[in-house]
Amino acid sequence: MRRKHRRSLARAWAVFLLATLWSHTAFAHAQQGAAVGFFTGFWHPISGLDHVLAMVAVGLWGAQLGPPAIWLLPVSFPMVMALGGMMGLLGVRLPGIEYGIAGSAILLGTAVMFEVRPPVAVAAALVGFFAIFHGHAHGTELPPNQSVLLYSMGFVIATGCLHAVGIGIGTVHRWAWGQRLVRVAGTLVAVGGVFFMWKAFT
Repeated sequence: MRRKHRRSLARAWAVFLLATLWSHTAFAHAQQGAAVGFFTGFWHPISGLDHVLAMVAVGLWGAQLGPPAIWLLPVSFPMVMALGGMMGLLGVRLPGIEYGIAGSAILLGTAVMFEVRPPVAVAAALVGFFAIFHGHAHGTELPPNQSVLLYSMGFVIATGCLHAVGIGIGTVHRWAWGQRLVRVAGTLVAVGGVFFMWKAFT
């Protein structure tokens, strides 16, 4: 069964990468910046603690829920986030970006803290909803004279790495002490989200 799940996870990531590269062809008309665009995009999610908390929480929650959520949530988030990034790059307005990002940390952290187990479709829809806010924030902050394609690939791949960190931490969920540890991690994420929500209102 484990080998089967690993094969399913590998296929899902392959589909995700192909879909990501395909979606980014829509940006081919943009200015051709240096390769630094990739590193700028890669650094953008990692440099913001609010983004880090929410993206790690996605991996934690997926690990808690187990297959198929353990691969479906970390694949759904970057794919929808790429759509949000496209909206930001095209100048499509989306109100409440900061509140949406902070709210994602609060709700996802709370879901991990209480080990909420909704249907997988509901969990994926919730994750996808918040991914739009994160992607839009990345898209609107594209530096001038940098490649849209490379920048977008950078922040999508960085997001996948953060999900992998969450999944890695969540693997301890198989033990009783690990379950408590994961729930504590969810609590920290939720508390961080409350802090960023407070900052958004002040």
